Formats: sequence, C-alpha cells, structure tokens
Amino acid sequence: MVPAWVLTLGLVVVGGVGSLENLYDTPEKRADIVDSLLTNGSLRAITGPAFDDTLGGLVAWRFGMFTLTMAALMSVLIVVRHTREEEETGRQEMLSSMAVGRRASLTAALLTALVANTGLALLITLGTAGPTGSTSGALALGLTVGAVGMLFAGAAGITAQLTESARLARGMAGGALGLAFALRSAGDSAEADGNSVLTWLSPLGWASQVRPFAGERWWLLLLLAAAVVVQGLVAYALAGRRDVGMSFLATRPGPAVGRLTTATGLAWRLQRGTFLAWTAAFLVIGIVFGGMASGASDLVGDNENTRQIFERLGGQTGLTNAFLASMIGMLGMVAAVYVVSAVLRLHGEETSQRAEPILANAVSRSGWAVGHLLIAFGGGAVIVVAGGLGVGIGHGESFGSVLGGALVLIPAVWLVGGVAVALYGLLPRFAAVAWALAGLCLAIGWIGPALDLPDAVLDLSPYAHLPKMPGAEMSWPPVLVLTALAVALVGTGLVALRRRDIETT
Repeated sequence: MVPAWVLTLGLVVVGGVGSLENLYDTPEKRADIVDSLLTNGSLRAITGPAFDDTLGGLVAWRFGMFTLTMAALMSVLIVVRHTREEEETGRQEMLSSMAVGRRASLTAALLTALVANTGLALLITLGTAGPTGSTSGALALGLTVGAVGMLFAGAAGITAQLTESARLARGMAGGALGLAFALRSAGDSAEADGNSVLTWLSPLGWASQVRPFAGERWWLLLLLAAAVVVQGLVAYALAGRRDVGMSFLATRPGPAVGRLTTATGLAWRLQRGTFLAWTAAFLVIGIVFGGMASGASDLVGDNENTRQIFERLGGQTGLTNAFLASMIGMLGMVAAVYVVSAVLRLHGEETSQRAEPILANAVSRSGWAVGHLLIAFGGGAVIVVAGGLGVGIGHGESFGSVLGGALVLIPAVWLVGGVAVALYGLLPRFAAVAWALAGLCLAIGWIGPALDLPDAVLDLSPYAHLPKMPGAEMSWPPVLVLTALAVALVGTGLVALRRRDIETT
C-alpha cells in the first residue's frame, strides 16, 4: 500500500503542474485568481491562501493542502497498522516472545512512515522543480509534505499507546488531523495572509506558512522537525511503560443488556460513535460549502477554463448549480469511505477473534453480518443526506433540489460498499482492496476534471453516471442500475460468507 499512496499523491501533484499551466496560461490570469482569494474566505478555508502568482505558487496553493492532509492520513494508517493493530490481533505478542525489544514495533512503524514520506517528498521535489523553474520552491514543498506526514506519524505513535483498539487509535489521530485542519481553515478564512492566531495553532498552518515558491521560510521546517522529535520521544516513553496488549486508557466494560442482546444492537454500539461524528461533520462541512456557492461567480470571473472545470464537476446548467452539484458530489464520494470502513469492521471483528464467540451462540452468520451492514449502508445514506441538508442550509435557496442532488448519490455510495461486502465474503484477505476503489473514485472526482482527464477515465467512477443535481434533469435508469448492482454485490458477499470458514488468525 505504501507505493500506491506515494505514487498516487506524487503523481497528482506532478500531473497538476501541467494542468495549471494550461488553465492559467498568462500572468494576468494567475494574478486574477490570486487576487480573488483575497476576498473569498470560504475558498481559502479549503485550499489555504495563495502567496504568489507564479506557476509554482499556484501549484503550492492548489495541491499543497490536499497533499499535506493525505500524507498525514497515510502516515496515521501506516503507524497504527504496524503497532496497535499488530497487538490487537495477537501477532505482536508472538513476536515479542522472541528477542525483540518492546519498542521494536514502534521503531519499525516510524521507519516505514519515514520511507513513505521521504519517497513522496522526493517525487514532489523532482517532479515540480523543472516545470516551475524553482528548485528551492520544489524542495520546500516536498520537505513540507514529508515533515507534516512524519508529524502525524508521531501523533499516531502516541495514540497507539493510549488505547487498546486500533480503530480508536486511528480515530484519535484522525481527530487530531481534523482539529488541525479546522483551526487552519478558520484562521485562513479570517486572514488572507495566513497570519491569524488560529492558523499558527495548527501544524497544517505552519506548513502553509513555509510558503514554497514565495520566499521560503525555512525556519518553519525546523519547527516541524522539532515537533516530530518531541512526539517521537513521547511515544517511545509511553511504549516503554506498558505491557504488550495493554494501554493507558482502559477499555470501559459494560453489561450485555437491553439493545446489546441482538447482533444489530451490538453493531450499533460498536459503530455509533463513528456514525454520529461523520454525520455532524458532514452537516457542518455542507453548511460551509453551501455558503461558498454565492461567491462562485466571483471566483471564476472571466476564466473560461475554470468555468469548464466546474461544469465537468457539476454539470452545464449555470455556474451556481454546477458549483453546488460539485460540492455535493465531493461529499458523496467521501461518504463511500465511511461505508467501506463500516463494512470492513466485520473483517476486523473476525480476524481479532471477537466474532467467533458470538457465532458460537444462536446467531447466524447472515444475522451477524446484516447488523453491521445496516449501520454501514443506512449510515452512509444518512450522512449523505446530512451533507445535502447542510449545503441547502448554507446556500439558503433551492433547498429541495439540493437535497435531491444528495439523495441521487446514494446508489453510487452503496455500490462502493457492495464491492467491499463482496470482497469480504469471497476473498477476505483482500477486502482492503475496497479502500483502493473508494480512493480511486475520490481521486477521479476531485482531480480528474482539473487535469482534463478523458471521459473514459472519468466514467470509471460510478458517480459519473448519475445526474448532476441541482440543475440536471432526473434520470432513473442509472440510479436503478447502480442500486441493483449494489444489491447483487451485497447478496454475493453474504452467500460467500455463509459458505467459507471463519478466520481465526
């Protein structure tokens, strides 16, 4: 998975250089987009400020915050996978019975994250230095991405010591990333130059203030490096003060009464925190996106290329409708990540041997699985609706059509979840491939139109076949076809689950 992460993120940045060069092919166009950010706080909240109107400055603005966030997420997944998840499955205890130090797994995880972030930094540096004509700017951008990745690798190393659950460790580290993004967004939205106090409270804000291609502030890289070292020392200190499998935050026991007496009740108890957090986040983000719609015309201005990008994202029925449809579409693609995560909770319960004692009682495999799938697919629909409600509230107009644009995305979300169920039932050891599909859909939808990818590539995503509402006319055939495919995939996965052995390792 490390090469997949590194190559995908690196090539997005490198490929985006040529796209931005064609999109803003004159100094006047580049100056216009930078000037528009001075008055568009909502856009700065998502992408961060632009500090220079050169090609390199636009690359750092357009792809910098996206790559920083994804590098941090990559690092969190790597570290938790090779620390707490190894302990949760019992594999680390077996390794620790040999001549292996108690900090060895943490060291290996951090080294793996270091290799991944170094590779990503090199790819970005080498790929952007030539086209932008600035070696120092490209180096600053690459080092910043790598440093932020290692910063959150250290954060994941700490959360892996605090909790007994890999899922909770990822959630805590992801929550820290979300808080950093929220602080940076609020600060950049308030101040066009990024000098808000809130910006400086976030490590993502420090990263944006390095200002690649715009008079680099190299000393901020030392601040990021110091934070990496401090977090690493804290993680090592915690790792040396606990036994394998234990944690500093004890799991709270509870009696299996009331709703926990059924498989569905247990699934809800296990997944309700994640579901509620996703729902609240989609509602808030939807409100922000909806509020941005009124400024879409000012952002685009007379730039026909930018207008075409929004039309490819959201349809050709007016710029505001296209912008709303594109934002709703982004939320729908991210919702697939939740559904895949909720579906693969089944695999986690199975490999950790928690499913076996449940299935040893009067609980069928189908009944156990359906409990989790109800939370996954029903929850996915709810959070998409929450996002649509937020966009409608933030926009303040066309509430019904905006909500309809969210509802029409649910079959595509379910289709991605259906692939996860089929893989889990048929090939459980390869169930994680469903993450690749969710990531592919997100990459195609987010980056594809900006890179002017051919329609044949864009059509690989199920979202591309649904009507882009508001604005477009409702079309039922693709909705029904995608729903039928999702049902067929779920059915295939459940049948396969009933016929195969339950994994015990």
